[in-house]
Amino acid sequence: MADVNTASAAFLATIPSPDQGVWHIGPVPIRAYALCIIAGIIVAIWLGERRWVNRGGTKGTVIDVAVFAVPFGLVGGRLYHVITDNQLYFGEGKNPLNALKIWDGGLGIWGAIALGAVGALIACRRRGIPLPAMADALAPGIVIAQAIGRLGNYFNQELYGAHTDLPWGLEIYQRYNPTNPDDFLNGIAIGHVPLPDSPVHPTFLYELIWNLGVALLVIWADKKFRLGHGRVFALYVAGYTSGRFWIEMMRTDTANHILGLRVNVWTSILLFAAAIAYFVLAAKRGPREAPETLWSKDVPREDADSASASADSGESHAEVAAAPDTVRDSAADKATEDPKPDAEK
Repeated sequence: MADVNTASAAFLATIPSPDQGVWHIGPVPIRAYALCIIAGIIVAIWLGERRWVNRGGTKGTVIDVAVFAVPFGLVGGRLYHVITDNQLYFGEGKNPLNALKIWDGGLGIWGAIALGAVGALIACRRRGIPLPAMADALAPGIVIAQAIGRLGNYFNQELYGAHTDLPWGLEIYQRYNPTNPDDFLNGIAIGHVPLPDSPVHPTFLYELIWNLGVALLVIWADKKFRLGHGRVFALYVAGYTSGRFWIEMMRTDTANHILGLRVNVWTSILLFAAAIAYFVLAAKRGPREAPETLWSKDVPREDADSASASADSGESHAEVAAAPDTVRDSAADKATEDPKPDAEK
């Protein structure tokens, strides 16, 4: 009886995994992974829009940028995953068409950011606004979206570490799919039969918590030092990669290696160095961008200033500062004297 009680206590001290990550409404599969990705995108756009307006940008611009950046980012994230884990899709006995099944999981944040930036650049040029300023507004929302996305890994029972006896160890179960015994992702845990290494380090949870910490750091630093010219985004990249480095070292899932280290570890090292270098060099560009430089070229200055002032009047966000309001007032006076839109000057 003592052994049973000890075992029960040990089990209760761990984190259980969900029984499944996919539900069906008729023939339509509802995937937790996809829902988490969508929720993260919505939060990133919402927070990015608030921050953009607070910095003096025109309302609605972030949504316009997202129309380009989100699809580009999804394609880029999938491409990075397929390239770095190509053995999962190509070779003897593999089906290359599975590389298109993004709903089965597998997105590389590096590719998502890289190609997403291309989409954002296209949108920013169409609007006539600087990409670095937009990246600064979006940075905290992006890392929060990454945190939300890691919940999808929890439902998929993936991206975990080695066995652990720590109280927050994650229980992982065998899942069964009667229509395809090899398809564990779409299976259901019956009887909560643990896998051999269970419980394991919940590395997805470590990254989730780390990402939220990075978001707070970025927002605090931006408010205190009034960062601009892409330095907020660089701080996000440096903060994220410094955490991804040690978390990646804990993971036990299959991955390609270079010189004994996982590919994502090398990517983290290189991007961390690049972000720090950019953060230092961009400081030479001077203070944060003036609010009038963030107005979309297709919006008259009077309308842009009115929209920004309206948003600020009902905004209790801590990032709103007096300096941008002063600049807006000055610019508004100028616009009254010459109401001609920028695009026509």
